[in-house]
Amino acid sequence: MTAKSDLPQRLNCNFCAGDPEWEKIEPIFLKETVTGAAPRQATTIKTAWSSSELHVLFRASDTEAWATMTERDGPLYEEEVVELFLDPVEDLEGYFEIEVNPLNTVCDLVLRRTRSGYRKCFAWNCDGLRTRVEVQPDHWQVELALPLVSLATDLPKPGSEWRVNFCRIDRPRDAERELSAWSPTGRPLFHVSQRFGVLEFVR
Repeated sequence: MTAKSDLPQRLNCNFCAGDPEWEKIEPIFLKETVTGAAPRQATTIKTAWSSSELHVLFRASDTEAWATMTERDGPLYEEEVVELFLDPVEDLEGYFEIEVNPLNTVCDLVLRRTRSGYRKCFAWNCDGLRTRVEVQPDHWQVELALPLVSLATDLPKPGSEWRVNFCRIDRPRDAERELSAWSPTGRPLFHVSQRFGVLEFVR
């Protein structure tokens, strides 16, 4: 396992007593996942947590946000989507993946390591997950509220750390797709769990 001190990204997730005051939280920019450079269309994330939920806000610059899929657990990654990866146990043997597209369609699953890679389990649902999507002429944004009890047996407290990554697939109609991530993987894919960053819950 990669030592935490060698990880490319760490992020403090601040406590909120109620709904997050997003305007007071500093945005964090995603990077092109292979090179670490700024992507053509920027994406930012903000995070916060309460005693019951982890909150995440994606804001994706885009002059033509598009998607067609409306069925839960469909292959949203074939179109435009933002993605969240969570490993509360930090053992990199398994993690949750949650995707949301511009139509507010959700794909949520668990991946577990096997000898040949990772096995996907779509039977899992993040019970109580709340998502909200807003599409504007120059951007789209996704707000997620993830119940902590759906993600971890031992609920986080100040000082707890989870391995995570925040990602986006941008598919302009007139250009190649672009993958961006908070913690770049160095490869043209997101499923490189040893490159997940560290999210620390702070009060």
